[in-house]
Amino acid sequence: MPIVINAFTSIPDSEIQFSAARSTGPGGQNVNKVNSRVILEFDLQASLAFTPYQKRRIIGSLGPRMNKQGILRMQAQRHRSQLANRTELIERFVELLQKSLQPTKYRVPTRVPTRIKEKRLENKKQRTQTKRVRQSPRNFDDA
Repeated sequence: MPIVINAFTSIPDSEIQFSAARSTGPGGQNVNKVNSRVILEFDLQASLAFTPYQKRRIIGSLGPRMNKQGILRMQAQRHRSQLANRTELIERFVELLQKSLQPTKYRVPTRVPTRIKEKRLENKKQRTQTKRVRQSPRNFDDA
């Protein structure tokens, strides 16, 4: 069953490799005898599910998470069962790819209204005047 990323993109199971390993951390004897950690490996460059543009976007956002061969490797070990870890891992994988494929929102620059600039300058002038009044009188005879 393919993994659906969005309405136009889905990844066939053949492009994703799952493996299991022993989990770390607390869990008693269960940790020592059950392979509950699930590891997902996805080779983006070899994938046929994405266009070259989409691949560039994914590499741009997920580049640090990939190894030198371009393989994205993720793991889940929170749950005690392998199935629960696999389900969580697939959800995280899909969410990660969806975020990296979303178009970036560009900030529309705004300008400060003229009235606000004038008000700021007026406040500065007022503050200057207040400080000038508070100054001690200068003795002009010494100059």
